[in-house]
Amino acid sequence: MSFQSFDDPAGCSDHPARLAGLRARLAADGLDGFIVPRADAHQGEYVAPSDARLAWLTGFTGSAGFAVVAPDRAGVFIDGRYRVQVKAQVDLAHFTPVPWPETRPSDWLRDALPEGGRVGFDPWLHTRQEIETLEKALADSGIGLIATDHNPLDAVWTDRPAPPVGRARAHDDAFAGETAADKRARLAAELRKEGQAATLLTLPDSISWLLNIRGSDVPRNPVVQSFAVLSDDGHVALFADPAKFDDALRAHLGNEVAILHPEGLTPALLDLEGPVRIDPASAPEAAFRLLESANTQIARATDPAILPKARKNAAELDGMRAAHLRDGAAMVRLLAWLDAQDPAGLTEIDVVEKLEALRREAGITDISFDTICGAGPNGAIVHYRVTRATNRRLTAGEVLLIDSGGQYRDGTTDITRTVPLGPPLPDAVAPYTAVLRGMIAISRARFPQGVAGAHLDALARQHLWSQGLDYDHGTGHGVGAALCVHEGPVRISRVSTLPLEAGMILSNEPGYYRENAFGIRIENLVAITPADAEPGRTMLGFETLTLCPIDRRLIDVAALSRDEIAWLDSYHARVRQALSPHLDSDTQAWLTHATKPLSS
Repeated sequence: MSFQSFDDPAGCSDHPARLAGLRARLAADGLDGFIVPRADAHQGEYVAPSDARLAWLTGFTGSAGFAVVAPDRAGVFIDGRYRVQVKAQVDLAHFTPVPWPETRPSDWLRDALPEGGRVGFDPWLHTRQEIETLEKALADSGIGLIATDHNPLDAVWTDRPAPPVGRARAHDDAFAGETAADKRARLAAELRKEGQAATLLTLPDSISWLLNIRGSDVPRNPVVQSFAVLSDDGHVALFADPAKFDDALRAHLGNEVAILHPEGLTPALLDLEGPVRIDPASAPEAAFRLLESANTQIARATDPAILPKARKNAAELDGMRAAHLRDGAAMVRLLAWLDAQDPAGLTEIDVVEKLEALRREAGITDISFDTICGAGPNGAIVHYRVTRATNRRLTAGEVLLIDSGGQYRDGTTDITRTVPLGPPLPDAVAPYTAVLRGMIAISRARFPQGVAGAHLDALARQHLWSQGLDYDHGTGHGVGAALCVHEGPVRISRVSTLPLEAGMILSNEPGYYRENAFGIRIENLVAITPADAEPGRTMLGFETLTLCPIDRRLIDVAALSRDEIAWLDSYHARVRQALSPHLDSDTQAWLTHATKPLSS
């Protein structure tokens, strides 16, 4: 069983020729430009090889971004996480990295195209909200935004892989904590309450959660690529390749779930009676256009599964705790092994392969994302992915950042630890300590109901800010229960206004990155739980799920407050107590040393 590949998925020299081929096709179609998104029709972060259009065209493999192609330039729009990575992956003679969202695509297009220019887009690959925003920004430019009835990039991608047909399986009701029938009834009742006849579900994790199924269509994310229509009577039309479903799974789904070929989606949407609930933030523009062409009444509203999925029930929380216990033991075994090695005898790939082997022994079905294992300057690439071309030998005196996770039948994990290789690097001590203090601040936070991630984000950054430092990613993302490791809509981010609720699971991962030097990130997963409060007030806090020591060698203990030391000592005592019974004697001894109280 092999999980992570170390080949560069976009590693070739054909990208300029591909760009030229696309431009020729655009000219033949009467288009002056074209938008190439990272997303597929389901707006997933991870895409199947058949949908990796951005990587195929440009070479950029990050999980967010897009390209805009014009006759004389091609921009690759990336946020702060990818500004180092993109320069290493794209041919800078043909593709120009564009800082986004600082530079809006509408402003770039105004500069790149003449008045009257025509910019094409595939309406299946963009949401209604995205297209409305761009149309509004281009309203007085004279530039036309044209929905194509075919994707011109696909026309020149002659060896495009076939769509995935991964095996689907039932997700045990004991792990789900609620039957699929009860979930369908619960969401159908909401539709009836809102006067909606049906809803179109386009997010595979929403559909997989609703039907208690899991799949293998997309690497790292155990979802079934599909669309679904849920009616107000609880019946579901599931549009997915029937070959994915065996007889046992069909029996699990029951007679109220009809499995239909994906080609049936378009006629089904044209035949739907409204009002049809559809989410402009996640559903394809094409779906809106089909409903509008049939004069079907549309109810714009959020995906009705997205918040129920984010609020984990007791069984899901128990499964996540159990998964983190096994995963923590694997991580401790990795860190103990790493400490016993001569760094010069190892590469980044060696560490990744060792960790995957330990997680296999712990029972993973897959890793939850491609492991980020960056030594020295590679650690400064926020979403670095080691390949055979970039593989770096470990060096004493450097810092190693390991961000990884596993998919288990009962839960999903995501953990980052930063460790010194040999003697601690003096320049890393102050930022590491600031990152740790920010992580502890989130862990200890207590807040009233109604508070959003934007209200908490500064807690994680305050000690970095005091040193004139920061990081260009959010502090935390939602995490699924045996589902996608990045799950919307909840986040800890300065732009997230969604109120936090009990049962939601988030990452807590402040960091710091010094280009060409090192990267630092410390990450635990946390579950939102009720907290003590005065009568009449509801307060919330965090339960830390991740069980693994936080390296003490880069800490400036004198910079920590008494409460911060107490938190870390208490956390380490809990880690030691929980994991020791699952470790051999040598690893137990390592763990005892690694979790020695700072206060002693």
